[in-house]
Amino acid sequence: MPWLRPDVTPLQTAKTSCSGTEGILVVARTKSSKAWLAEHFSDEFVKRAQQDGFRSRAVYKLEEIDRRDHLLRPGMVVVDLGAAPGGWSQYVAGRVGTAGRVVALDILPMEPLAAVDTLQGDFTEKSVLDQLLEHLQGRPVDLVISDMAPNISGVGVADQARAMYLAELALDFAAQVLRPGGDLLVKVFQGSGYGELHQDMRGRFERVLVRKPRASRARSREVYLAGKGFRGGN
Repeated sequence: MPWLRPDVTPLQTAKTSCSGTEGILVVARTKSSKAWLAEHFSDEFVKRAQQDGFRSRAVYKLEEIDRRDHLLRPGMVVVDLGAAPGGWSQYVAGRVGTAGRVVALDILPMEPLAAVDTLQGDFTEKSVLDQLLEHLQGRPVDLVISDMAPNISGVGVADQARAMYLAELALDFAAQVLRPGGDLLVKVFQGSGYGELHQDMRGRFERVLVRKPRASRARSREVYLAGKGFRGGN
């Protein structure tokens, strides 16, 4: 299915808190949104996603990092935070195969995916975290991936703080569920709090890699931190 309704332009949308980067809420159309729409549908990765049957262009960010850093293999247990509309979960399900397990969480509703357990809720709420932990039934996780991003208010300091808070929550969750040697991939935005999070991850993982995949727009401050080899403990 297409990842974006054809009657909704990308800049008619605003992400809800704790959602993946492709979440949709309809807002007023503007001249700038029309220009963004033209850029969007001429985008190489948007076209590839439509041709390949993926729900979002973001899948090619994960694919590039996976090919470079060998995140995924058959039989893994993976948790996808901020999963809507499901592009990352689609890719992961194909990589881990029938012996693996994928659990996807987002504040937005998500169309079901084969071989993916889908949960809806706000990851910043303890009750939702408890539901996710209960769903895992104590089974150790091999990989946590997070493409979570907050609503963008336009107030840079506040937006950065909310983005880093979500990244910190993803790291704390990973520390609870990862098996020793497991990995974490988390979206962050360079700015206030980035250095502290990077340092925290270095204390919890054997290696921390900074990745800016080609599908990540050059003007965006987003990068991905890949923690490889969880040391264990909280």
